[in-house]
Amino acid sequence: MSGQRTGGSRPSYLSPDYRSPGDRVHRRPSAAVLRRRRRVVAGLALGVVLLVAVLTAFVWPGFARSDDPTPAATVTAPPPTPTVEPTGRPENQTALLTALPDTVLQLALRAVEPRADWEDERDAVEAWTLAYADGPDANAAGAAVVRLVVGQWGDERTAGGVLDDLLADAGEATMSGDVTVDGESAGTYAVTPGAEDGTAVVTWRNGTVVLQATGPAGLVEDFYSAFPL
Repeated sequence: MSGQRTGGSRPSYLSPDYRSPGDRVHRRPSAAVLRRRRRVVAGLALGVVLLVAVLTAFVWPGFARSDDPTPAATVTAPPPTPTVEPTGRPENQTALLTALPDTVLQLALRAVEPRADWEDERDAVEAWTLAYADGPDANAAGAAVVRLVVGQWGDERTAGGVLDDLLADAGEATMSGDVTVDGESAGTYAVTPGAEDGTAVVTWRNGTVVLQATGPAGLVEDFYSAFPL
């Protein structure tokens, strides 16, 4: 009969590329199609990762960027040290002299002399004048020098009265406060202007010991802060 298919032959009116529904079900995608699909899937995955990162950094509680600046690290320089060896101590030292340091910051002990006026006029048990300097000669021009007068009395009440007299003679204090030892008050201190421009005097009491340091204003205050007694 005219127009009847025989033996699985394709009708002449169908194009060579025609596929039946059964053929299309069992046909595998081409390599180009698979590559396009992988690119799409990879792109979607990357987009999700980026979205999660943005939400984490800017939206999610606890992860949002803080507007507060990061505090700068504080660098503390080591304290200065002397360039000369201490000298000037007498051979037979008292307990008070032994307790006084050889060096304070960049200053080294250069000389020790008895202070007779504190013993005679202020009734000190003993009294000394010590010179601390940053070079070999405390009397050299340009040398940084702090001169310390120290005396000891028989009781704290007498030592406190001497401190009051010294502060009354020194003038109005620019700074004052308590001297503390192991968290307990052991006396008081005061900073007053020196007799020469640019100098200062720090006077303080620690128990039965009274001390008075004189030197360049900034240096003598640092000297007092670093002094162990």
